[in-house]
Amino acid sequence: MTQVKDIMTPDIKWMSPDSPVSEIAQTMRDMDIGFIPMAENDRMIGMVTDRDITTRAVAEGKNPAEIKGREIMTSKTYYCYDDQDVEEVCNNLGEIQVRRLPVVNRDKRLVGVVTMGDLAQSASRPNIGQTEQQITAQVAQKKQQAA
Repeated sequence: MTQVKDIMTPDIKWMSPDSPVSEIAQTMRDMDIGFIPMAENDRMIGMVTDRDITTRAVAEGKNPAEIKGREIMTSKTYYCYDDQDVEEVCNNLGEIQVRRLPVVNRDKRLVGVVTMGDLAQSASRPNIGQTEQQITAQVAQKKQQAA
């Protein structure tokens, strides 16, 4: 049984929810990543995604230098545990329609991130295919509803 800690990217960068959105965006650009967990005292309280910045700050005319991550972050955040089975996490990604998850230990301390790419190298091919199909179908359905 392969566990998430065996395939995750450790030492993920996290930022304070009181960081200015402009600083969060610059960090995301510099690290070439699409999200940053927001944490207080090593405990994740939410995350800011590139989509959060676009839809909750820029599209609403807010000045990214003046607003804080806390104001635009997604506080309902999914995560997985570092000792969870890779196949189980792969199944969960399909159900919750996400391509990446922060990884916490059993003390709920942020310890890394796992992505579909990480899972694709360890989970069974049918499982990865099904997960990707579930995520893609959900995206297509949302686009169709918006049209």
